[in-house]
Amino acid sequence: MTTADLLQVSRLIEQQLVKRNLRGMQLLQQQLRPGYILRAARLINQCRGTVLIGTGFPVLDTFETDGPVGAIALYQLLEQLGARPMLVSGNPLCAVLSSRYRTYQISVNQQQNLPVIASQALTELQPQLVISIERPGFTATARYANMRGEDITERCASFDHFLNLARCPTIGIGDGGNEIGMGNMAAFLDQLNITPAVTECDELVVADVSNWATWGIIAMVSVLQGRDLLTSANPLQILKFLSAHGSVDGVTRLNTLTEDGLPHTEGEQLITELRDLVQKLNRVAHANAP
Repeated sequence: MTTADLLQVSRLIEQQLVKRNLRGMQLLQQQLRPGYILRAARLINQCRGTVLIGTGFPVLDTFETDGPVGAIALYQLLEQLGARPMLVSGNPLCAVLSSRYRTYQISVNQQQNLPVIASQALTELQPQLVISIERPGFTATARYANMRGEDITERCASFDHFLNLARCPTIGIGDGGNEIGMGNMAAFLDQLNITPAVTECDELVVADVSNWATWGIIAMVSVLQGRDLLTSANPLQILKFLSAHGSVDGVTRLNTLTEDGLPHTEGEQLITELRDLVQKLNRVAHANAP
């Protein structure tokens, strides 16, 4: 496929990811330079080294389902590509994830020496790429706030400086305006009902639900690879794993198999639509091959 063709596919996916406009992400999507799904997919597609994936948004005394589902899906994708992914989070989420995945724990309510801590971790881990998906981002006062405007700093681990100090590309994924990476959209966040984050990233990806951005990225990598990498996508299986360990829906605050108040079938329907797109494009590319 030509670059123009790939850009057109990227734009289709970008629009599809915000078509419900649950929290105003259409506004941000219209301001982002088109092709951000393609650019993020290319960054991931080329990785064969260590990739840090920060996730985990605290809700009450536990963690929400949005974020970890997508982080695990990215982890699985990167392993398929031959990279070495590592999930970065604070407890209680980190303890849950460490039973199945490579993890790196960051301390909750650690408010001193954050740049030093991040710098030491980056030196130790030497990532090729740093991704943040649905992680709280610093407000202008270096605090953290949830979608209700509540200060949740004491329950947060800080991942911001992992992106600020990284010597490699960084990707931020969010769905509301208070996540790491949303600082890229600072000029527009006052139009959203949110206490905005100021932390920036190299490539920002927005979606109606942060987990859903992952499926869009995997679809784009599938096009780049010429094979369907969404075949093993199973958000329900991941949700069941997280739920069994105390996750809650970030909107309802209930331990259910949902994402931001939506049934898991919504995400599954998106995956079906993206798979249909990928398979169609790959058939066309195969037919046109010399």
